[in-house]
Amino acid sequence: MTEHKLSPVEAQALADATAEAMYSRDRAAQALGIRIVRVQPGASLLTMVVRSDMVNGHHICHGGMIFSLADTAFAYACNSYNKNTVASACHIDFLAPAKEGETLEAEAVERSASGRTGVYDITVRIAGGKTVALFRGKSYRINGEVIAGLQQAD
Repeated sequence: MTEHKLSPVEAQALADATAEAMYSRDRAAQALGIRIVRVQPGASLLTMVVRSDMVNGHHICHGGMIFSLADTAFAYACNSYNKNTVASACHIDFLAPAKEGETLEAEAVERSASGRTGVYDITVRIAGGKTVALFRGKSYRINGEVIAGLQQAD
């Protein structure tokens, strides 16, 4: 039996439904105030406002907060096919500071997906401005679905 290939509209609907289901259970993203701007098959754009409880002793955004935003964008991009996917490795380069009150955007793009593995690049920027960090995540597909029983792409 051959699996049905999803149309672009169906693939987008699946990505939207998967993101909604993930976010409803994603207490970490909710606690950080991370918001989904868009999720597409293999891609995402998320935002987070740097709050006073997110700054370090230098009064700039703590690197762990920036990492968390990038990692969350990575998660939404690689799970957008409704196949449970986790990080197997990641790396971040911090390029510039972010300050309290600034809105950060994390844009994830799938660079490679083959078999159970994938590579994603995430750029974290101050909204409409300078790049704050570059993150590369490697993904590994595990058993199961984000939303059990939904139609998936091959």
